[in-house]
Amino acid sequence: MKKFLSAIVAGFLFGSAGTALAHDMAGMTMAATAPAAAQTAAAPPDTINIDNFSFGPDIMTIAVGTTVTWVNHDDEPHTVVSGDNPRLFKSSTLDSDDKFTFKFEKPGTYKYFCSIHPHMTGTIVVK
Repeated sequence: MKKFLSAIVAGFLFGSAGTALAHDMAGMTMAATAPAAAQTAAAPPDTINIDNFSFGPDIMTIAVGTTVTWVNHDDEPHTVVSGDNPRLFKSSTLDSDDKFTFKFEKPGTYKYFCSIHPHMTGTIVVK
């Protein structure tokens, strides 16, 4: 009975993690699972986040034909502009939560920057 009450209290106090703990306390095997919110919070692999006046990751290696998406998470506007001449791509001004996508069709190294904040730079390596 004591184990049963401990399991109920742990489940109540710790939510879903507590339920796993409670099962362990009752003599069952504890399953290692991440909360659903943490499983869905990760950005897609071909996404570059604009946050805190930087591109992240600042260097990304992708395969030919990959579409990359930049997402502005800052409260300030930003742009994504190719460093090539002539410009290979240039976004409009991206406000908070705006996105810009570009499909890379040829191998090479592509440098880019924010035209509003030129210290913000990044590189896409296409193989």
